[in-house]
Amino acid sequence: MAKTSDSIRVNRRSFMKASAATGAALAAGSVFAPAVHAAKSLKLGYVSPQTGPLALFGEADKFVIGSFLDTVKGGVKVGNATLPVEVIVKDSQSNPNRAAEVAKELIVGDKIDLMLVASTPETTNPVSTQCEIEEVPCISTVAPWQPYFIGRQANPGGGPPAWKPFNYTYHFFWGLEDVIAVFTNMWGQVKTDKAVGGLFPNDGDGNAWGDKQVGFPPVLEKGGYTLTDPGRYQNLTDDFSAQIAAFKKANCEIITGVMIPPDFTTFWNQASQQGFKPKVASIGKAILFPVAVEALGKNGNNLSSEVWWSPSHPFKSSLTGQSAKALAEAYEKATGKQWTQPIGFAHALFELAVDVAKRSGGGDNKAMVNAIAETKLDTVVGPIAWNGKNVPPFAAKNVAKTPLVGGQWRLRNGNKYDIVITDNKTAPEIPAGGKMEPIA
Repeated sequence: MAKTSDSIRVNRRSFMKASAATGAALAAGSVFAPAVHAAKSLKLGYVSPQTGPLALFGEADKFVIGSFLDTVKGGVKVGNATLPVEVIVKDSQSNPNRAAEVAKELIVGDKIDLMLVASTPETTNPVSTQCEIEEVPCISTVAPWQPYFIGRQANPGGGPPAWKPFNYTYHFFWGLEDVIAVFTNMWGQVKTDKAVGGLFPNDGDGNAWGDKQVGFPPVLEKGGYTLTDPGRYQNLTDDFSAQIAAFKKANCEIITGVMIPPDFTTFWNQASQQGFKPKVASIGKAILFPVAVEALGKNGNNLSSEVWWSPSHPFKSSLTGQSAKALAEAYEKATGKQWTQPIGFAHALFELAVDVAKRSGGGDNKAMVNAIAETKLDTVVGPIAWNGKNVPPFAAKNVAKTPLVGGQWRLRNGNKYDIVITDNKTAPEIPAGGKMEPIA
């Protein structure tokens, strides 16, 4: 994989100003490719956070890319030629400036044909913005569409009349409206006082989730919830005493937010030490991963989060024919680790790459972009098409929605956890496996 480095603190940008910045140093990358190349190949760039506080998002990358290259080892038919495939991997190090730097290196130095990028606005936004500037086609995922689309606008605060579509950059994932619906559906299964404590950091996700127009506040108010929001905190904070005191004072029986994994571990341990015990804790980002929940010991039981992909999802890969369950099992057999949600979306990026390359006919960047825009593909994360379905008109060109459900972590043998889908109202095609339980 890409060369690792010490963890870098996530850049703190307002949601309303979350555009890419280009720094000074170039990052080292790795090339995954067949041993012998023809004069021409299909060259894919891939950027994700493989080190730093967001590294759990990139944990499955090596498996996904290795499996992909095994699948296409005979090449991909593009136009009249069968082309070998290269994947050039870069590590954003969980830093937006670094993400922009390595994107520029992939475009200018490596001369990629298509950019693929995954995981949080701190990665997707700077890479996508660099591609838009350089007029290189880009497909991104694993960031809610609002911080991805609105955060990259020249005038983010101007509202839909000021927001313009992008020409080279396309995104697939769910939106804030989906995660809010999933969380409140789960909360409705547990008797609470409807007092909610919000944990929103000063980054692209946190400022979007806590935004008073597009985030949680207006929806919660309309639903009869009372939100206590102590304000934005900085990522990698080591003391959440002020937030805990505010939540205790407001008698918050529900906690929500979108935190990086180390921050939620800090918060949850301090909450336990200070006697704060909510009935429900639905946290985005931080507890998507089994290893993050295991770090909490028995205190992770019945924590809840959004579920974007699982072995229960009834979808198959267009590349391999594997079901979601089979793909998860292949990962566990190959790595000895428990399956993790990013597997599905990283795999889907490469499904899209092959489909788009084939349909582009080996043309220039504009042919590749036209092929992306015309996509209608059933993937391991569900159907993907940039057709405007369930997306506001201003974002319809660049955003494709994928289904979202909610789940709760249940402690099993020893210190191991399984996530049980407890709400599927927003995507009934994905089966639920149980009901919400209050935190003991």
